[in-house]
Formats: sequence, C-alpha cells, structure tokens
Amino acid sequence: MSALFNFQSLLTVILLLICTCTYVRAIIPSLLDNRLGKVGLQGTFWKCARIGERKSPYVAASCLLMALYTLFWS
Repeated sequence: MSALFNFQSLLTVILLLICTCTYVRAIIPSLLDNRLGKVGLQGTFWKCARIGERKSPYVAASCLLMALYTLFWS
C-alpha cells in the first residue's frame, strides 16, 4: 500500500521529512536559505526545516510516539 493511502505511513513520511530538513539546514544552512528558493519544492523543504526548528519539542515527542507505536502495536 502506498504511503499516501495509509495514514500511519503518511505521518511517518512527514515526520521524517521534517527531521531530515531540519538536520540538513543545521549542517548546510546556505542550501535552504536562498532568498529565491522559497518557492516550489525547495520552499517546502525550507518550511519543513522551520517547523522542525520552532516546534522541536513537539516534533521530538511525535517521533517518539510514532516509534513506540511502530515497535509495539504495529
């Protein structure tokens, strides 16, 4: 089943995208901070990185809950 049709898989993909974009921005900030790059796919990655930076306790808690759910109930 595709990740688009399974809600748990969709949440996992979104959480991994947020965590990955935040990590990439921490390592190579110039990759996502271009002024012209805030549209399209690079803009989506920039927004995910901002969500990961500003809401990091909530993102970490949801990653932990998703990991526990995947390990024990799936």
